[in-house]
Amino acid sequence: MTGSFAAFAERCEQLTATSRKLEKRALMGEYLRSLEAHDAARAALYFSGKPFPETAARQLNVGGALLSRVLAELSKASQAAMHTAYLRHGDLGAAAHDLLIAVWGRRNVDPTLSLAEVDAAFAAVADAQKAAVKQKLVEELLERATPLEAKYIIKIILGDLRTGVKQSLVEEAIAAAYEAPLSAVRRAMTLNGDLAEVLMLAAKGRLEDARMKLFHPLGFMLASPVATVEEALERFIEEESSELEAAAHETGDSSQAPVAMAQGTKAQTIGPPILGAQIEDKYDGVRAQIHCGDPEQPGRVALFSRTREDMTPSFPEIVEAFGSFQEPVILDGEILAWNPNGSSGGDPTPGSGRALPFTTLQPRLGRKQVTAKMRQEAPVVFMTFDLLYAAGTLLLERPLAERRQALVDLVTREETRTIVGNQSALAPQNRQATLQFDPPQAAEAGFPRLVLAPAVKLQSAEQLEQAYVDARARGNEGVMLKAQGSAYLLGRRGLAWLKLKRELATLDVVVTAAEYGHGKRAGILSDYTFAVRDAEDLKNIGKAYSGLTDAEIATLTEFFKKHTLEDFGSVRTVEPIVVLEVAFNNVMRSDRHNSGFALRFPRIIRIRNDKPVSEIDTIERVAEIYHSQ
Repeated sequence: MTGSFAAFAERCEQLTATSRKLEKRALMGEYLRSLEAHDAARAALYFSGKPFPETAARQLNVGGALLSRVLAELSKASQAAMHTAYLRHGDLGAAAHDLLIAVWGRRNVDPTLSLAEVDAAFAAVADAQKAAVKQKLVEELLERATPLEAKYIIKIILGDLRTGVKQSLVEEAIAAAYEAPLSAVRRAMTLNGDLAEVLMLAAKGRLEDARMKLFHPLGFMLASPVATVEEALERFIEEESSELEAAAHETGDSSQAPVAMAQGTKAQTIGPPILGAQIEDKYDGVRAQIHCGDPEQPGRVALFSRTREDMTPSFPEIVEAFGSFQEPVILDGEILAWNPNGSSGGDPTPGSGRALPFTTLQPRLGRKQVTAKMRQEAPVVFMTFDLLYAAGTLLLERPLAERRQALVDLVTREETRTIVGNQSALAPQNRQATLQFDPPQAAEAGFPRLVLAPAVKLQSAEQLEQAYVDARARGNEGVMLKAQGSAYLLGRRGLAWLKLKRELATLDVVVTAAEYGHGKRAGILSDYTFAVRDAEDLKNIGKAYSGLTDAEIATLTEFFKKHTLEDFGSVRTVEPIVVLEVAFNNVMRSDRHNSGFALRFPRIIRIRNDKPVSEIDTIERVAEIYHSQ
């Protein structure tokens, strides 16, 4: 059957009305099965909150400010009425529904928009170069819509349906709709990266035909935070022990059961499980995946952030260095600003190299054009610590120790391709034995853009303690503790990877409102109200105005003006996009914010362009800090 957009919107209303996962999956699966395959593919994509597949190069580039202008024109509503509607829902799509119902009444009682027409309209908006043209196209689309259709068109444009559905649940619905194994759907999605194409394969019963495609980001495996060596070892041994117990139960081999030799404190607990760990430095850079070496697209290199955004234009040196790879690979690692002549420890020895502070790298982020001066002032390297795809094989299920050896082999083979300046070969290095930070040669002799992250086996609590001290001396954030037997779990955080950072309490928050400052900051949006997550909602927790540079504040001012949801003169509500890391003295109970908490003396540590809003801290974390004080 031909898919009407009204039926899609009605199904979204049904999804919103239930909190039961199985019911949501059934509602989507039944609906997808009722559609012709191409319409079902469009609907699956829209259920995931995206107008285009991840692999598509096109983007709408339409924000809340443009949509608010369109809504004001269509609804003829005052700023006050728009503000009231937005506050009622905290969602521009839902606000649009109320405002358009008020002015249109029962107009457009017979909806005519199809999924295909919405798809074509989105494509036209993406292809438009000028904001005025985009605004006109969006206005024309919404004029044809019913209030309910407009609600979900706006939600898709903003990438947030708020139906309680994630992509993983859409994958389950596809499996249910076409009676396909969920594992086959997810495997195809990992390989292909295009939800619409995967649905088409499922509809044809050809999921096994999915082939690996580069240039779509895989989910990043994440580490769980710990604050002390004691906590790190306790949690890691707990995880390792449970795995060994499970293995012993399956095989009946009790010799593999965990052995604990406690000697007074958990920090001194040593036994077979701990010997399966490795230590790495935790870097203060930008987590990234590199995709390169595709023979069908020679020279193409793509860099993806944790937020699944394409960062390639911001780092042209990486593109230049990796463009000559002859083998398709996907590398996980960290982009670091790098001083090739700096010291890796306490001595200013030329040529040893060390990472520069994150603030050195920050001006690069989001840049479409990088100047020669930027390249000179903040040279960059890719510090790689994992290999996800090589030699035509996805390595995700291989143990870390195996992936690490393959990574060592690859870097040994390919590092000379990425040397800046002099292309002479590097001196041999013992890459496994010690946490040395010596890439390479002095700058005048050339240095590689590809650097292998040093890693050593963990033998004792004292070694972990010293590794942390040494990492901090190198200017890095702390250390990582990783199980050598761990698979790479896409988009998941577990105890197989731990990160040890001893810092004052900080929270990752998202800006929800920006206010003009006073004095020398008059006319500049410099005071930021921020929120944490509470399930699907955002709850304000504080307000900060210190910690950023004048240049950063000026950049944010222009950004927030373009992403304003409501303008009340001195303060604007803004799209919840910008993530900040904030420090504070303590957490207090307060009625000032809708979270019920407030931060005392909050200050901004940095802008977290590398972190998506879905990964900011939660109200539960705030309560945990409050009760621990």
